[in-house]
Parts: sequence; structure tokens; C-alpha cells
Amino acid sequence: MRIGTPKEIKSDEHRVGLTPAAARELASGGHTVLVETGAGVGAGFPDRDYAAAGARIVDSASALYAEAELIVKVKEPQPDELALLRSHHVLFSYLHLAADPRLAIALQRAGVTALAYETVTSPQGGLPLLGPMSRIAGRLAVQSGARFLEKPAGGMGVLLGGVPGVAAAHVTVIGAGVAGTGAVEAAVGFGAEVAVLDTDVEKLERLAIRYGGAAHTEYSTADSIARNVARSALIIGTVLIPGRSAPKLVTRQMIASMPDGAVAVDVAIDQGGCFETSRPTTHADPVFIVDGVLHYCVTNIPAAVPRTATQALVNATLPYVRALADRGWQDAVDRDPRLRAGLNIAGGEVRNDAVAAELERSP
Repeated sequence: MRIGTPKEIKSDEHRVGLTPAAARELASGGHTVLVETGAGVGAGFPDRDYAAAGARIVDSASALYAEAELIVKVKEPQPDELALLRSHHVLFSYLHLAADPRLAIALQRAGVTALAYETVTSPQGGLPLLGPMSRIAGRLAVQSGARFLEKPAGGMGVLLGGVPGVAAAHVTVIGAGVAGTGAVEAAVGFGAEVAVLDTDVEKLERLAIRYGGAAHTEYSTADSIARNVARSALIIGTVLIPGRSAPKLVTRQMIASMPDGAVAVDVAIDQGGCFETSRPTTHADPVFIVDGVLHYCVTNIPAAVPRTATQALVNATLPYVRALADRGWQDAVDRDPRLRAGLNIAGGEVRNDAVAAELERSP
């Protein structure tokens, strides 16, 4: 099969869909690997590394899309990329269609077969292709929050861990999944006073055992969220429902109860965000202020560390890319129900039930 990896054109996106090591694996399996020139530079992988791995460097996105059958990328297609998609293409990427009905319609009209990283499942019910990026995003959420709490960045001027004689800042993490666990790990490492909220008591128990008194666990209700948010210097929202828009768990009234200069980081923004006041931002322009609270709602947080993130992502996606290339998408999803869960669009129809239900509710 002809596998193409284009250069990402979403704002501040420096990750790439395949590493040179992955390209070598696919090329050695008899596949043609096409890489757009410069695609890996932002992640530290120059064209010569791909060429040495057996890939062919293509000088433009239009040339790559014209020749490739399987498109392996990181972020959802941007408008210029949508114009290049055809009915023979199989697209494997993050899509987040539940939060983007217009993209879903565009992909349906193009007739493309689209599989989304974020809805591929594991035998245990997890999300193995979302997990690595969620873990990175959770850790970066704390780093970014700490940075914007600094006075020169517009924050209230507090150090997360405090110092002897000065109390640590209160950090509330909403959601105890992969991203939430990453955020708790980082916040505890900073020395913050950490509270983590979830409705899954087993997840809370695991965190309580792991961190003991360093992280306070609490069952998530509107009351417990409101109480913790009001005393927080930093809140981090990580709640995700596979294939669905994120629930709005933090209201504007809750945001208004926070101190001026506090920071809200919405890791769930790709799926619409879990704060009522959230809207997408970019690494170039990452924050905005609502009721005195800085909101960090970057839609591709892991792109801040593209080399680490690319390697972690490709480690997870490569087995599925190989299956799609070796067997063709239809046989691959027929053989593997976990990959079948990743099938979002085929034949002009939405094929994932959760995504379809969410899109039907969209205005």
C-alpha cells in the first residue's frame, strides 16, 4: 500500500504521523512510504532520516495526497487538506468529530474512509491511541498552569509548591483518567496541595493508594467541584467521554468564584471543553481572561513537546497502521473490533454510534 505522511499545518503543530523508525518498519514490509518534505523537522526528524529509512520524500502536500492511499497524520484535516481528500483515501488521525460537526460533514462529502485515533479501544476498554497524548497533556497542563500563575504572565503571582512558612497553592484536577493522573503526578511533584475529583471510586482509590496524603480524592458532584474550584489557584479539566462532547462541569459562576489571576486549563478542549467559559486557543495565543481567570485552552497541548509526543504517539499507532496497510481497512476492522471502534466515517456515513449520537444532537 502507498502510505503518506503530510506535514501538519494546524497552528503550532510540530508533531508528525510517522517517525523514520516507523517508516523503516513499513517499507521493510513491502509498502511505499511517502513523506512530505519537512514533515518531521519540527519533531527533530529531517528528510534525510526518512530517506535513509526507505521512505520517498515528496515535495508538496498535493503530490502526496494524489499518490497515497493511506494518510497517516496527527491532527484533524485543515480546510486546505480537506480539498485534497478523495474517496479512495483512508485517513488515520485524531478527528474529534463530536465537537466538530462541520468536519464530519466535509469528510462525508469527500467520501473518505476516516478512522479516529481517539475512538480506537483496548481490550480493557481504554483508549490506547489517546492515552499517550493524554498523559503528556496532563503533565503539561500543570507546567503551563504554573507558568501562567506567574505575575509577568498575568497570573496571581503564586508558586505552586509554596515555601517554608507559606502554604502551597490549591490545585483541583477534575477527572482521574490518564490525563488527570498525569496532572496529579505533576502537581504533586510541584509540591502543590492537590485535590482530584471523579465519579469512578476505583480510580480515586488507586490514586489515594499511590499518593497517600499528597493528593486528596473526592467524589465528583456539582457541590464538590464548586467548593474546590472556589479555593483553587489552578484548575485542570480532563474529563472525556469517548466519542462524545465533554460535559460542562465547571460553570461560569464557579469560574467567577476563583481569585483574580487564577488559571483554568481545559485539557478536554479537543472534545469541546469541560468548562462553560472555554474556547479553543493556540500555542501562539494560548490564554484569554474571563472574570479575572486566565483560561489555557490549547487544542494540541502535546505539540509543545513534539519529539517526545511524536515518538509516544507512533509507538501506539504503528501496529494499527501496519494492519491497515497489510490487510486494507475493511479486512483490518473486520478482524479487530478495537480498530473497528476507530472507524468514524465510511461510505459517506458516520459509523461510530457514540459519534453519530453526538452529531445528531448538534445544532
